[in-house]
Amino acid sequence: MLAIGYERFGPAQDVLKIIELPDPSPAAGEVLVELTYSGVNPSDVKARAGLRPGISKPPFELIVPHSDGSGVITAVGEGVDEARIGERVWIWNGQWARSFGTMAQFIALPQEQAVTLPDGISMECGATFGIPGLTAAHCLLGGADITGKTVLICGGGGAVGHIAVQLAKWKGAEVIATASAKNHAHVRDAGADHVLEYLSPNLGASIKDICPQGIDRAVELEFGVNAALLGDVMRPMGTIAAYGSALNMSPNLPFGKYLFKALKIDISLIYILPSLDRNNAIKALHSAQLSGAFKSSIDQIYGFANCAQAHDAVLKGGRAGASLIRL
Repeated sequence: MLAIGYERFGPAQDVLKIIELPDPSPAAGEVLVELTYSGVNPSDVKARAGLRPGISKPPFELIVPHSDGSGVITAVGEGVDEARIGERVWIWNGQWARSFGTMAQFIALPQEQAVTLPDGISMECGATFGIPGLTAAHCLLGGADITGKTVLICGGGGAVGHIAVQLAKWKGAEVIATASAKNHAHVRDAGADHVLEYLSPNLGASIKDICPQGIDRAVELEFGVNAALLGDVMRPMGTIAAYGSALNMSPNLPFGKYLFKALKIDISLIYILPSLDRNNAIKALHSAQLSGAFKSSIDQIYGFANCAQAHDAVLKGGRAGASLIRL
């Protein structure tokens, strides 16, 4: 099979190479998936670039990157129902804690990581359900019911934020989203009730004007940058569901404000989500998609040979949705 892999950290154009590998075979409990799309996420790009703190070399001699994807099951291992052959599926954790991910023509992996893609949901959409979809669904819906509540979604124009906005409206919440000016219309089209400039010096005051009683639940992309603001705008007993803090990994926390509001900080790492929480998020994604409540936003679909270009675009930021590679 053809794949794209790397053996060392470095710029995408320098280290990502087209390679030929033996076709994998599914072991017991596994399925073999012929991939249609591979999803590129910031975590994939940072891992390839060597941007993880304290990690100086790749954990495997050869890495085929990417955790997300979609395709069709073509073979099954011992103990897997042969009726699954021919199923359309989407992939989660394709390259988590293992060397070979979805940037290849085939992937063999445990059958539970190949989720049946319901009729009516496209392969492109399925390839966005892994990291972006599960993160949005769990951070937004993994706590108390948000019906009738006010939620704040940081980065509403990105892959996670755009899905979160739509899921929040599906569940009957009032949605305040932050985004760059160029993405305001995109976020409004997703259903946000209010869209605010994320760099505005008056962001906190604007949020309070809209929601003087305070935010019930925040889905936070940059916790370190926004920790002080969140202390101001959250309601007592509110929850901050944080899934990122790339711009400030060692935040200064205004503990007094958090303490006297008894705020809950709910940090999520989607790769290690417990099975029950993951299954609930999967059900929510499928249900919302099939009901027409949300549409996955695709920033761009790249050709196989343009994997490095996709990595550079993700690293640069500012995308309006997911980045996919057609296999």
